[in-house]
Amino acid sequence: MKIAVFSTKPYDRKFLEIANAEKSCELQFFEPGLNPQTASLANDYAVVCVFVNDILGRETLEILAASGTRLIALRCSGYNNVDLTAAAELGITVVRVPAYSPYAVAEHTIALILSLNRRIHRAYYRVKEGNFSLNGLLGFDLNNRTVGIIGTGQIGRITGKILHGFGCRVLAYDLYPNQEFKEQYGEYVPLKDLLAESDIISLHCPLTTDTYHLINEETISLMKPGVMLVNTSRGGLIDTYAVIKGLKSHHIGYLALDVYEKEADFFFEDLSDEIRQDDLFERLLTFPNVMVTAHQAFFTAEALTNIAETTIANIEEFEQGKPCVNQVLPNK
Repeated sequence: MKIAVFSTKPYDRKFLEIANAEKSCELQFFEPGLNPQTASLANDYAVVCVFVNDILGRETLEILAASGTRLIALRCSGYNNVDLTAAAELGITVVRVPAYSPYAVAEHTIALILSLNRRIHRAYYRVKEGNFSLNGLLGFDLNNRTVGIIGTGQIGRITGKILHGFGCRVLAYDLYPNQEFKEQYGEYVPLKDLLAESDIISLHCPLTTDTYHLINEETISLMKPGVMLVNTSRGGLIDTYAVIKGLKSHHIGYLALDVYEKEADFFFEDLSDEIRQDDLFERLLTFPNVMVTAHQAFFTAEALTNIAETTIANIEEFEQGKPCVNQVLPNK
């Protein structure tokens, strides 16, 4: 079966080819992302394989369906970039990778918290420049701090477990509380209580119509002054303009992002020689108490192996007419 793989980087190709070494998929790699302008590249491909920032709205899907595409294979767990209703109407099956390495994202979350708290990023450059002053590098003990985890899927639970090990008091909010997590690591509370009591708030919920801009002027106003806010989930959970206002007023004391709501325009690309046009993002980078990484939380060898293997397995199930265990349906 012919597969058009979009948004391909060298590491994608490496791990997909390894996973496909003893399989029968015909992989064709395309560096551009998928959108209405590039969809014609997938002409006559029964399967299209995509990543988090590819655009699969109705227009893209109609072009794909007209050219013979019957399966969309996501190399990620989130599917907010796919119009699932349109896909179903057009007879296109959508599958995803529901889990790859929750430890990768959880551990990156902890790395951001520790680095931002102890100003590791600033200290690193100071020492390189011969500046050994400690002024401006004061941090705080994580022990006995209250941490709020919004979303207790696998990643959120592992993050909470690690922070519990640091001696933190862990609060959690989720529409579907996890009993084991509640018994061993954290306390479930209403969202407003989590926002009001947490010294650190870490986002691990999916992006849906209900969670879009979950962090906004109103919810920020409920937070402790000086709060640390961390997002390794989806950029659209945060209203960037509201967060910038919170930083300027010092209500938000620390901000760590691995995702950004308009990241599709430049994340995963080398734009070091170009002038970036996103004024809000550029404003974020001016704050000394903000740390941004470019959607790399998932980026470990273990995660890429699992993503590639699950993606190939999803495609094989579809090709063999088996039930697709990782199929995504509308309203799911």
